[in-house]
Amino acid sequence: MVGVLRLKRRKWLLVVLLVCIYSAASWAIKDIHVVALFKDRAIVMIDGKQRLLRAGDSSPEGVKLVSADSVGAVFEYQGRTLERQLDGRVHAAAESPKGHDDVLIFRDKWGMFKTVGSINGLPVKFLVDTGASSVAMNSAQARRLGVDFRVQGEPIYVSTASDVTQAYQLKLDIVKVGSIQLRNVTAVVLDGAQPTDVLLGMSFLGHLEMINKGNKLILRRKY
Repeated sequence: MVGVLRLKRRKWLLVVLLVCIYSAASWAIKDIHVVALFKDRAIVMIDGKQRLLRAGDSSPEGVKLVSADSVGAVFEYQGRTLERQLDGRVHAAAESPKGHDDVLIFRDKWGMFKTVGSINGLPVKFLVDTGASSVAMNSAQARRLGVDFRVQGEPIYVSTASDVTQAYQLKLDIVKVGSIQLRNVTAVVLDGAQPTDVLLGMSFLGHLEMINKGNKLILRRKY
């Protein structure tokens, strides 16, 4: 009888152990990196996949955005609350405390001014490039943004650092960085994989005052 009880107890302990292992596996936290932050929105990398989440939305992986601001974001995943801060990859442009229309862009660790904005309402990683005459992107980026460059664009040729390549010139409905939004912005789409980042060129920057403060760039509307 004692032997039977011990056997039953071992089986019960084994069941409890298996339940604990299963529970631990189901609670495994996804690899979540915050790429950019906005008011009640966040761009995150979840297990290597980029997601744009608004407050209350859940990703296909089951990660829900509870809230977000310029400092960090709060998520829910399988009943647990997770807090994440911007991990330094690309910073969203911030409004300057000295002026509602001033936008601050900070240098990254490579010394470049990179930020996150939007084109036609969709999130975009921008590289500020005063040497580019217009906003510029590659063909894959244009397709992701729904820009039908072959139909809407005028075929042209542009000089790059290494070659002369075919491109298409067109107008973007809306380009936005921080609180600054411009309409009908001239852009070029290059056939191929270059540039790797969308270039924020002078067709956007030329309408603004730019103040270089060393580690930060201030964009301000001209009045």
